[in-house]
Amino acid sequence: MNEISRRDEVSLSGAALRGAPWKAAAIGGGVVTAASYGMGLITGGGDLVWALGLGISLFALIAAIGAVSKPEEGDRVTRQARLWSLRHPWKFSLLPAAITAVLDYPVQLVLDGEGVFGSAVQAMWHGALVYLIAGILTLTMQGRARSAR
Repeated sequence: MNEISRRDEVSLSGAALRGAPWKAAAIGGGVVTAASYGMGLITGGGDLVWALGLGISLFALIAAIGAVSKPEEGDRVTRQARLWSLRHPWKFSLLPAAITAVLDYPVQLVLDGEGVFGSAVQAMWHGALVYLIAGILTLTMQGRARSAR
């Protein structure tokens, strides 16, 4: 029996994200947020909540994919966690999705005015989209796990 607990899976995902390109993720998310809101203002339909949600989602995606893109870098624990993440892309993608939902919830709650439950539903949808995209992208990168052994 070689199964690990849910807590261990979250720990492995967190260890894989430890070496994520957080600065690039923050810059990428910020640039996309500003560009999206700016284009909306130019065209007459600027939606700050939508632009912030898009930026938060992109932030989590850049961090997740950047973390597993180079499984041979980092210390031993980080390398092993990244290899586990590449072998279990759907389990790994849960943490970036949760990060997205947690960061997006206050934005939805304060700026959108949909209430506690409406904001939670919107944040969960954004998290679900990040889960799907991060899972698919990590799945396509599984060859890196085989070549890094």
